Amino acid sequence: MNSKFDKFIDRKNTHCVKWDSIGKKFGREDIIPLWVADMDFATLPEVIDSIKQRADHGIFGYTQIPDELDKTIINWMDKKGWKIEKDWIVYTPGVVTALNLSVSALTEPGDSVIIQSPVYSPFFSVVQNQKRHTLINQLVYKDNQYNMDFSDLESKMASGAKMMILCSPHNPVGRVWTRDELNKLIELCLKYNVLLVSDEIHSDLIYPSYKHLPIASLSEDLAQHSVTCISPSKTFNIPGLMISATIIPNDKLRQKFRALINRFAMGGINIFGMVAAQAAYSYGQEWLSELIDYLKGNLEYLKSFISENIPQIKIVEPQGTYLVWLNFKKLGMDVEQLNDFIVNQARIGLNNGADFGPGGEGFMRMNIACPRSTLVEGLNRIKEAIERR
Repeated sequence: MNSKFDKFIDRKNTHCVKWDSIGKKFGREDIIPLWVADMDFATLPEVIDSIKQRADHGIFGYTQIPDELDKTIINWMDKKGWKIEKDWIVYTPGVVTALNLSVSALTEPGDSVIIQSPVYSPFFSVVQNQKRHTLINQLVYKDNQYNMDFSDLESKMASGAKMMILCSPHNPVGRVWTRDELNKLIELCLKYNVLLVSDEIHSDLIYPSYKHLPIASLSEDLAQHSVTCISPSKTFNIPGLMISATIIPNDKLRQKFRALINRFAMGGINIFGMVAAQAAYSYGQEWLSELIDYLKGNLEYLKSFISENIPQIKIVEPQGTYLVWLNFKKLGMDVEQLNDFIVNQARIGLNNGADFGPGGEGFMRMNIACPRSTLVEGLNRIKEAIERR
């Protein structure tokens, strides 16, 4: 067991959403939080050292983006098989910000935007906040795995949709889309002239035997009709440093995106996010490999525990991300009853599946990016609650 990730770090009283908002979020304080998507692990030492070194300078004035940061991102994406150019990169405080900007800058009020539920809940507000119309292409759940419904997707595109937001890998169901699936999606986007925005924030967190493919790397035509959102925040556990990169190969689309950033004076960059991102992408590969090994161990423990102790719950095994989609339908509870059971009987904090839109009812999302001891305690609480029931 890797002590680097097995060590419990007390995050309470650090203004931490995951641990310090338990009472507000769940209505009680004795909750083990396995919900919001950040990790209970310290980031790699090089990131910490880079922040300390910059802090020691003592002056934190307005910051310009160094060429070195662009180069590290270009090199990181090159390892994924996508050769990008410096001019394509636009920085924002986060991926959700980039999604909002994309919808606002690249569609018009009243336009239809496709999302694939059950999906990361901000996708819904990203569309609705910009007064666009949401078209839901619900994923198909069969044989305990999710797939795209391409027939329904084509129908939605043919109806006049202007944009689709792809979650790749998919949060919460953990799918890493295959080359064939992505090529089918590319074909439809080009056929119906649908702009594709791909949220690839979890793309570094892939389990062995699976491979993430940046969708824009598969087609030059699609690349010119796409926006790709990445960030070191999930990969290296630095979401509080507020930095992401939006990759837009098409110059006209990029100009529209930048114009909206300038309109709201959002062109600045967090100085600590900048140095952290550069250090993470420069030195983080070995740390990331060790992290994935630990997450894989947690996943195997979770599978074994549930199989042996609480077979009423089905795991939708993730191919990527540190999030696990759990099927509680055999317990025979409605959405409200299930949420009450998890919070007040099991006393753990999970994300309610209903919050991820149609198809999420009866499911819960669990974050396994925590020390094994935390996961063990959480699972035992579920087991004991089911036994009492």
